[in-house]
Amino acid sequence: MIAGLLLAAGGARRFGAQKLVAPLGGTPIVRHAADALRGAVDELVVVVGSDAPVVREALAGLDVRFVENVDWAAGLSTSLRTGVAAVEGRADAAVIALGDQPGLDSALVRSVIAMWRASRQPIIATRYRGNRGHPVLVDRTLFVEAKQITGDVGARLLMDRDPSRVGYVDVDQPAPRDVDRPADLEALEQ
Repeated sequence: MIAGLLLAAGGARRFGAQKLVAPLGGTPIVRHAADALRGAVDELVVVVGSDAPVVREALAGLDVRFVENVDWAAGLSTSLRTGVAAVEGRADAAVIALGDQPGLDSALVRSVIAMWRASRQPIIATRYRGNRGHPVLVDRTLFVEAKQITGDVGARLLMDRDPSRVGYVDVDQPAPRDVDRPADLEALEQ
């Protein structure tokens, strides 16, 4: 089973309000990302934290499982650990994506999964014109290690520890834009 982990627990301080529920084309940002990831995995787990009730409401009606990260303010690693713990023992691999990237592409998620199945490398990352980005797939053999990451980092630390265990899906386009500030959302709307 391939699980999708949508990390959607952050406080959105730079945005000034909960950015994940801000509309893009009439649909909450987080729902765009959830729809794309959900279309390519067997189970979607959404890690919520800050403003969890409104994020859950933005995803109402979708077939997702929510897990709450009570330590969300301590950084991205806490959401990764919470998500991995939720699928450990059930999933062969987890595809990690960010709730604030509404441009996530389902076809790209499927390409990452296909490369993992073909290569069996423990990490498959997306590389946009040479720059690593999401989605990132982590094999279950690294779940214990992933649950030991601390600070405001995610799977990047796993990749940096041993680059030989990372395979890449190269994409000749810019990475999907993160929505961190209102100006990022305005740029996407144009």
